[in-house]
Order: sequence, then C-alpha cells, then structure tokens
Amino acid sequence: MLAHWLMLALGVMLATRLIPGIRCDSLGTLIVVAIVLSLCNSILRPLLVLFTLPFILLSLGLGMIVINAILFLLVGRLVDGFYVAGFWSAVGGSLVVSATNFIVHRLLGSSRPPGPPRPPAAPPGSAPGGDVIDI
Repeated sequence: MLAHWLMLALGVMLATRLIPGIRCDSLGTLIVVAIVLSLCNSILRPLLVLFTLPFILLSLGLGMIVINAILFLLVGRLVDGFYVAGFWSAVGGSLVVSATNFIVHRLLGSSRPPGPPRPPAAPPGSAPGGDVIDI
C-alpha cells in the first residue's frame, strides 16, 4: 500500500509541474492528497463505475477519464493546500497520474500474485486423463 501511495504521490507531483491549474503547497499536502486519492479510488470509483457503466460502454471507455477527473476534482476540494482550477485541469492531472502509474507498474513489474498453481505434468507413458488404466 505504501508503494501505491508513493506512485500516486509521484503522479500528483508530476501533474502539479506539468498541468497548469494544479497546485500543491507542500510535501505533507502531497502525501495527504495521495492517501485521499487512493481512498477515493478504492471506495468511490467502483461505485461510480457501476452506476455509469452504460455511459462507459457507449463512450468506449472514455467515461473512465471523466470519472478519474471527477475524483481528482473532489480531492482538490477536500484537501486544503491542493488546488485544481477546473474540470480540464482535473482531466489533465488524472491523465498524468494514470500514465505515471502505468509506466511505474511496467518498469517495476506487476505486484499481483501469480494465478492458481498448475497440476503437475503426467509422467511419460501414462494415460492423458490421469490415473486411468485402459484394458
């Protein structure tokens, strides 16, 4: 979770430097923004996706950009010292944060656990279906 917050903080820091209309007053505020944004992404985002699923499907996924921008605007309203000027600044900021997360995940590799273990391979000469003896 700490690594996720650090990636979010890096993305928000880049967004404040690249996107006009986004400003963060201090490092402490940046950390709080990363935590609040992470909480919003884990609690509010699934609900928003559920309720706007037809819009997301009709827009071929572009609705997700709107949802991310709304969450970015919300965090800008909730956290003192973090300012988002408007919707288009929030769109730009959310795109920068998403791109940063994508790049960092690709560079560091996936942190997801591997899938279920595969059954062991059958020894040579055994029946393909398991321990069945054909007569």
